Amino acid sequence: MDFADTIRGLLAEQPFLLAPMAGVTDAAYRIMCRRRGARLAYSEMVSVAGLAYASNKTWRLVLPEDEEPQICVQLFGSKPEQFAAAVAAVQERVGDRLTLIDINMACPARKVITKGEGCALMEAPERAEQIVRACVGEARVPVTVKMRTSFTTGERTAPDFARRLEAQGAAAVAVHGRSAKQLYTGQADWSIIDDVAHAVDIPVIGSGDVFSAADAVRMLDETAASGVFIARGTYGNPWIFDDARALACEGMPPVVRSYAERLGALREHLGLTHRYLPLMSRARTYATWYLKGMPHAAAWRGSVVRCSTYEEFMALIDEIEADVSTCR
Repeated sequence: MDFADTIRGLLAEQPFLLAPMAGVTDAAYRIMCRRRGARLAYSEMVSVAGLAYASNKTWRLVLPEDEEPQICVQLFGSKPEQFAAAVAAVQERVGDRLTLIDINMACPARKVITKGEGCALMEAPERAEQIVRACVGEARVPVTVKMRTSFTTGERTAPDFARRLEAQGAAAVAVHGRSAKQLYTGQADWSIIDDVAHAVDIPVIGSGDVFSAADAVRMLDETAASGVFIARGTYGNPWIFDDARALACEGMPPVVRSYAERLGALREHLGLTHRYLPLMSRARTYATWYLKGMPHAAAWRGSVVRCSTYEEFMALIDEIEADVSTCR
């Protein structure tokens, strides 16, 4: 089976993908985006070492909920043998709903790269090759890799790096247009997407500075990317997937969501978090994203961070709705 063609087919149906984001793309977040056009969604970054120790907390990151038809699982680590074992375990637990295994070679977080994981693997291409080879040898689904322009700012090692991983069986690569040293500062360089696409025969997914539906469509139009990862552009805007597809296919501009619709979505998101997660603490972050631009948003953000329970969050939304109605 040509797994590269499998990925091409998936991207032809919906090229705009919910990117894996540590601390963000839990089941509640994925379901919010799935209901609004994200056909392919990724887990948070999952430690292969954590899976090796059979941590329930780690497995909670992997397993999709009943409403989810599929999941792409992103793994990180530095030991090929742990990757192989993780792939086998994930396939067994997730079953037919596993779409692909993605290997994180892009994370720039200090606690990750100091262990030789994430984007540090771009500085160790032979180890990266071993990891891909180990995963491909075990996988019954496509194995893909997410990378950056390079580890060090000013270098452009991604094209050669991608070629090496393609030779080991990677079915696609995603490229974020920044170096590890840049973290998320400055402007993403989308030209690296073209450089990588011209270096390999497998599909390339573009990533970096996609903050709106228009950005997503522009990346697809202006680069050789076959698909687009949307990460921070989903913050408070789970509709971005339907909007981007409508804009790309029909030229329809994104709908401006009313305060009422945004608060309704926030209620929905809070309900999903209450149902699927053990704690409501994550809601303190994403709730503020939905409130951006609303009357008295700064004051309401201050109230959000003091909420601890589902009931407290919902009572606060009642107050915000009443305030917005009065302001109108």
